[in-house]
Amino acid sequence: MTDEREPVGDGSGPGRGRMLLGGGVAVILLVVIGGSVGWILAGEPDRPATPGGTAPVGAASTSASATTAPPTTAARPTGTRTSAPAGLTVPEVVGADFEQARRNLRERRLGWRLVFGTGTGRTVERTSPAPGTPVKRGTTVTVWVAGPAPAVTVPDMSTLSCSDAADDLVEAGLYPRYATGRQGPVTAQEPVAGGSARWNDQVTLTCGDKASTPPTVSPPPTP
Repeated sequence: MTDEREPVGDGSGPGRGRMLLGGGVAVILLVVIGGSVGWILAGEPDRPATPGGTAPVGAASTSASATTAPPTTAARPTGTRTSAPAGLTVPEVVGADFEQARRNLRERRLGWRLVFGTGTGRTVERTSPAPGTPVKRGTTVTVWVAGPAPAVTVPDMSTLSCSDAADDLVEAGLYPRYATGRQGPVTAQEPVAGGSARWNDQVTLTCGDKASTPPTVSPPPTP
């Protein structure tokens, strides 16, 4: 009886070659796939920046920090400030001759009041308000003088108007007093011109035209 069974191969035939070829291809594919997955998971560290300056994912916060402007510092003023007091102030006249002190006050359009003392000399001892005090125009400054009021000769006012006479009296250190009014020419004065007086004394002025005598009206004749 003939035995018709297939002979058992020894593994060296064509079938075994195909199996080995298929297995090698599978290994190669696994290696390629594994390498691709590993490159993707690695985040493409060596990939160059894309054209146009688009930042890669994950660099947004770093870029924002790098471009944040520093806090603005306020510019220092360039103007020069001054400590000098603004406005009008009492001039420094302590130690000066009282006539010079009066001129300084008049130049600043300030009033003055001279108070003479019992000592000696013509110098100013103090003022009120004190020198350097801010004041308004027209403010009267009291000036204390060390010595007594000097003598002065009364000027002649008879040729002046009442307003001009007042200015001349103030310039001479005297003060006008009005007996009848301040309008018109000076018709009389007391003390008289050339008389003796002292600083701060008053001179009485009589101003205005002399009253004219009204015309006399004769009564009508008796019939």
